[in-house]
Amino acid sequence: MPTLNWIGKEAVVNHHLQVPFHLLKDLPELACGKPGDGNLIVQGDNLVALKALLPYYAGQVKCIYIDPPYNTGNEGWAYNDNVNSPVICEWLGKAVGKEGETLDRHDRWLCMMYPRLALLRQFLRDDGAIFISIDDNELQALRYVMDEIFGAANFIATILWQKVFAPKNTARHFSEDHDYVVVFARNANVWQPNLVPRSDEAKNRYKNPDKDPRGPWTSGDLQARNYYSEGTYPITCPSGRVIPGPGSGMYWRVSKDRFLELDRDGRVYWGSKGDNMPRLKRFLSDVKEGVTPQTLWLHTEVGHTQEAKKELLAVVEFKSSEEVFITPKPTRLLERVLQIATKPGDLILDSFAGSGTTGHAVLKLNQAAPDQKLRRFILVEIEPKIAREVTAERVRRAAEGYANARGGSVESIGGSFRFCELGEPLFDENGKIRGTVSFGDLARHVYFTETGEPLPRERVTTSPFIGACRGVGVYLLYNGILHDKRANGGNVLTRAVLGALPPFDGQRIVYCAGCLLGRDRLQAERIIVRQTPYEIKVS
Repeated sequence: MPTLNWIGKEAVVNHHLQVPFHLLKDLPELACGKPGDGNLIVQGDNLVALKALLPYYAGQVKCIYIDPPYNTGNEGWAYNDNVNSPVICEWLGKAVGKEGETLDRHDRWLCMMYPRLALLRQFLRDDGAIFISIDDNELQALRYVMDEIFGAANFIATILWQKVFAPKNTARHFSEDHDYVVVFARNANVWQPNLVPRSDEAKNRYKNPDKDPRGPWTSGDLQARNYYSEGTYPITCPSGRVIPGPGSGMYWRVSKDRFLELDRDGRVYWGSKGDNMPRLKRFLSDVKEGVTPQTLWLHTEVGHTQEAKKELLAVVEFKSSEEVFITPKPTRLLERVLQIATKPGDLILDSFAGSGTTGHAVLKLNQAAPDQKLRRFILVEIEPKIAREVTAERVRRAAEGYANARGGSVESIGGSFRFCELGEPLFDENGKIRGTVSFGDLARHVYFTETGEPLPRERVTTSPFIGACRGVGVYLLYNGILHDKRANGGNVLTRAVLGALPPFDGQRIVYCAGCLLGRDRLQAERIIVRQTPYEIKVS
């Protein structure tokens, strides 16, 4: 398989493994409603934020949508689109080293994207998929990188989105009318798209001119060019006119017996006078409730950039035109992605949240189906001002309702979210566990790094037995969690502590500050000891 190479690649291919785990710090004053719906907005560098979220959501996300910088060279707006912002440059200097000073913008973009895509893959369920908005500047590079990280066999499609509806007469060569949405599955053999809801225009194609009791129908040609050995018989119309056979080079789609059967069932239309070339009737009640997704998305179906700007300006107030996003995405575009890739109850992740369109679209779909399970979102935005004043504010106003520019009001569509920022790393510069780390936070980290799976919420208790995975029980002795008089603190594995541990029939792994049991006793008890903090993976 062809691969793409660039300056700095060796430094970033495994960089996501070295990113330290951080804690998430709740900011209740920025939350919306009572955050019981499972929605979350995180402010912080999305590379660090994704690593912090892994112990909670690895393997649980059904759909990822991201709208990363397109790397156009445009630097004159709020979210720098040249991958040349101070935050990214500082990160490249640390991750790539001196080479980072000589990278061109395409190298920088690839260095920025690779570890983030590698982390995003870990969030997807086996039946999940990722949708990435991009334009021609980095489309080819993105495909090569995605082939490498996700596997070329898991490529699904490249969708063309008609983002504008009128030509730009100021264009130097061509007026660019479209962007792309690149789709990869976690496992293409497992992932299945949902049908797209049939549009009103499509439904209106079904009529009932003959008042058929089976309802509206449309007709299809009985002829086809594909050779069919039984498709050359004559047909007699109700008027008595004989049609000697299909047109030149054509064949009837069905055999004569099948045709007569369909005619008896009233599934052949002969025209109002019974003298036309026969056509097959297809009833709306017989077709699927939706249509197979296509790769051409017209602005009339999923919106365009002007619509997206109007939506954003209607919800969020900007102090100056310079602060307004140049290329936000319309909610109809995200609704189409979510209709195809998710079902009620699924989790959606957007780690380049920007103007918050993904969160807004999730709330709109939830409002449209109030009796079903709620879709949930996780949004990550790097810029503090944007995260608070645009991303969160837009979703908050959509959820709670807001006054529009015309003096009217827009009703609430419901919903809530938690708002977090990145806290301290779990470990200090000396590799020791920070004193502010709670048992629950460390338990999640230990369980994830040991098993590769997130610790289910219901298992976060005050018991040293964290949980079992693939026949192995995982224990953590930390902060005197074992409240047993025999244990005397309980952070060191002693005979007394061993006797007080919750039982588990199988191999046990015990994370503890020390162990006073001999090797023979540990083997007899089927215990592997991992000493904290030295044997806890810090990244």
